[in-house]
Amino acid sequence: MFTILRRIFGKQEKENNMKHLIVGLGNIGPEYEGTRHNIGFRILDALASASASNIVFQDRRYGFVAHMRVKNQELVLLKPSTYMNLSGNAVRYWMEQEKIPLERLLVVCDDLSLPVGTIRMRQSGADGGHNGLKHIAQVLGTQQFNRLKFGIGNNFPRGGQVDFVLGRFSSEDETIINERKLQAAEAIKAYALSGMAFAMNHYNGK
Repeated sequence: MFTILRRIFGKQEKENNMKHLIVGLGNIGPEYEGTRHNIGFRILDALASASASNIVFQDRRYGFVAHMRVKNQELVLLKPSTYMNLSGNAVRYWMEQEKIPLERLLVVCDDLSLPVGTIRMRQSGADGGHNGLKHIAQVLGTQQFNRLKFGIGNNFPRGGQVDFVLGRFSSEDETIINERKLQAAEAIKAYALSGMAFAMNHYNGK
């Protein structure tokens, strides 16, 4: 009887303690720091900084990597060093390296279709012209992966999209970003602890 109970509770404990890969998209290099396209990096930095532990990103293969725990969940934080257009290479490598299944992958990226600071979490969807999402889908062979999209607005003239996403936020927008990136970090923790449906219900559009 004791052996049976130990197997049952051991299985439950294993299921309750899960590992997630949280990928913040962006481009490496000082010329890209603070740009709209790098909001994924900034949100992961905010998540790590808000932790009680001293979390430091280490320069590893295909990206900068850190580990943190949120109660009984382990989060592997990845900021790819492949540049945006080859993000899928880093995602695939670290999924295999950490043995993380597709359903426990969360990609954090910028979104032109959303007002500045707006959060939208989805379980799947098209890339919407985002080259990072596009390459991840190509490499993984599916669009069925979790993502947290963070609004950067679309206040640019016709044909000015590239300059806009590679530009920096205005001082007014920065005030919003500094508050909302912390909200995005909370949304990531909610996803890890309670699942994507819960996080979507509590953070989408806020």
